[in-house]
Amino acid sequence: MDLIKSYSDYIKKNINNPNKVLNLLKTGFSFEKFRVSAFKDKDLPDSLNYLNKLCLKFILNPLKNPSNSGFVTIFAPTELLHAMNIHPFLIEGFSSFLSGIQCEDVFIDYAEKLGISDTLCSYHKAFVGAMDSNVVPKAKFALTSSMICDGNLNTFRHISEKHNIPYYFLDIPYEYSDDTEKYVVDQLHEIVEFLEDTMHLNFDDEKLREVVKTENDSKLYMRKFYESLKTKYFPNTLTFEMYKLFTSHMGMGKKETLKFYEMQAKDIEAYGEPTGKRILWSHLIPFYSETLRTYFNLNQDYQLLACDYNFDNTAEMDYNNPYAAIAKKLIQNKMNGPFSNKIGNILKMTKDFNADGVVNLCSFGCKQCSGGTMLLKDALKSKNIPYLSIDGDGVDRRNAHEGQIKTRLEAFMEIIDSKEETL
Repeated sequence: MDLIKSYSDYIKKNINNPNKVLNLLKTGFSFEKFRVSAFKDKDLPDSLNYLNKLCLKFILNPLKNPSNSGFVTIFAPTELLHAMNIHPFLIEGFSSFLSGIQCEDVFIDYAEKLGISDTLCSYHKAFVGAMDSNVVPKAKFALTSSMICDGNLNTFRHISEKHNIPYYFLDIPYEYSDDTEKYVVDQLHEIVEFLEDTMHLNFDDEKLREVVKTENDSKLYMRKFYESLKTKYFPNTLTFEMYKLFTSHMGMGKKETLKFYEMQAKDIEAYGEPTGKRILWSHLIPFYSETLRTYFNLNQDYQLLACDYNFDNTAEMDYNNPYAAIAKKLIQNKMNGPFSNKIGNILKMTKDFNADGVVNLCSFGCKQCSGGTMLLKDALKSKNIPYLSIDGDGVDRRNAHEGQIKTRLEAFMEIIDSKEETL
């Protein structure tokens, strides 16, 4: 009996009973959090077992405490929320969890039936469907930015108008300068006022400095792990690499996140040199794909190194000037600005990690990725680095063609395997 499918079917059957579905989600996620806490996977290092538990906590907290939470996207300045002990509800992360329990389709269909465009990113559609079906409880506010995704504004404008949720849209310029830093700093101060008015709380700049200092400590261990990963094998799975988006973005500045990166930097030292091929991932990962799981989950023959999103900004921040530090972090993020910034980051990671190839997901509805895939291909080709771009979807399984993925990935791996034979 497939318990996850039965659980999913029961959720879908009760889609018109939002309170029941919400309780099912909370119960399911709570049980999974208990399970991974009580029964650690002995095949995993301690850091990944801890990450498993931590990400379930990050999902559960806002679901259980909507009156002290805010909807955010992956490139929102969540440091401001951490300083006020507000739970960020990461919408892309929530949609990924819906996909993990195989019920994303019912929420995507719900959104489309109410008029949401079928070309909108599936991460956003699944969240909108969960909101419009009244399954997800209303957070107190929504906070997003202009970075990377052009769906951010439309999604948050929709839920704001339909559910009467105040939102702030942070505009991030493409290039860094003193003027653009000041422009973002001014907006960050506006967000603080927005949060104080919405939550009826006072903001403490000293707490923000502590948050940024904790983020600095986390990034120190990120850089240590990065250095070790250049010459070592470290176990990984598609799901864990996606989980790391919680810590590398939404969770930055939290003590629990610091603990994870400290543990990870320590764990990798117990591993030796790699014995197989090393693959770098670009963009998001369809973690549910059986073919990709077979190749990359805990496989020393084909080591999944990292997703470029998880190393898009590792620079130290000036915690004595936290607003300027956060502004600089956002503007100088490797994913912000022209696509050449992302390409440059991937080329650097490929060289640093001595990667044998790069796999990219051209996710359905993501215009940035679709528009840049050939530019990335040309840049990697000029360095003689094998490249595979997969058409698919990070959330909606119906947009992923397993047979095509299997055929193309097998051919790609043959190229990588034969490359060594020709040397």
